[in-house]
Amino acid sequence: MSASVMTSGSVPGPAKDVAGSVSLGRRRHRTNTIVKALCVGATALGLVFLASILYTLLLRGFLGLSLTVFTTSTLPPGSHGGLLNAIVGSLIQTTIGTAVGTPIGLMVGTYLSEYAQGSKLGDAVRFVSDVLLSAPSILIGLFVYAIAVAPFGGFTGIAGCIALAVIVIPIVVRTTEDMLRLIPVALREAAVALGAPKWKMIVLVCYPAAKQGIVTGVLLAVARVAGETAPLLFTSLGNLNWSTSLAKPMASLPVTIYQYAGSAFEDWVQLAWVGALLITFGVLAINIVARYVLRDGK
Repeated sequence: MSASVMTSGSVPGPAKDVAGSVSLGRRRHRTNTIVKALCVGATALGLVFLASILYTLLLRGFLGLSLTVFTTSTLPPGSHGGLLNAIVGSLIQTTIGTAVGTPIGLMVGTYLSEYAQGSKLGDAVRFVSDVLLSAPSILIGLFVYAIAVAPFGGFTGIAGCIALAVIVIPIVVRTTEDMLRLIPVALREAAVALGAPKWKMIVLVCYPAAKQGIVTGVLLAVARVAGETAPLLFTSLGNLNWSTSLAKPMASLPVTIYQYAGSAFEDWVQLAWVGALLITFGVLAINIVARYVLRDGK
């Protein structure tokens, strides 16, 4: 008999390959279904927690929301005070901190992406930036306290601005570097081929192309510093009176919330919920406005 004759019960080669492919496809489909179900479940769980937090915030915050909150400074318990000085203090410190930290972070991120690739100095700067990015904010507050509060003998609003700026810088550095690295090399080469110097290529080609991502990083930095409490406790401290002087202690919403939330007075606890609501919706409003302005890459 010919050697090519198959023994009884054997499966032809092509049929065996088809059966193996079908089995592999079924396993992959099951795996995909399981992973998809886990992802959907994790997303749903996260949304449940987020929704519960927002629901509690809205429920408790809206109860104390009134015109007095925006027209009256903080007062002793039972005096029907508001949060005007804390709102203004937060706006001043957050604005100055962001205005100081954003350009520095943008320049450092540009240096790491465009000029320091593969250099030891660039690696060192990137390492320090990553350490600052993950450092607890209270350590930054203690650092600024040691250099800008203790030597001058008092808490000041400018020290709070410095602390917030230090927090902003590493966030903008990381975002700027990552966004600039996503710009195609061909786009850079096209600008250079037309005779543009490197700095002009970065400013006129790379920055506009990475604008959306860089702005997103700045918004993340604003969202973080707007709710920071620990650095401000060691720098601007807080002020129950009206004050817009950067040379004096300055009120802020996070510090006021911290002080009021642990109080035994119901009106102060209510104002703490209102302050938390204002911070949340303030950051949300900034994000919506920025997205609207930058829509469609404009």
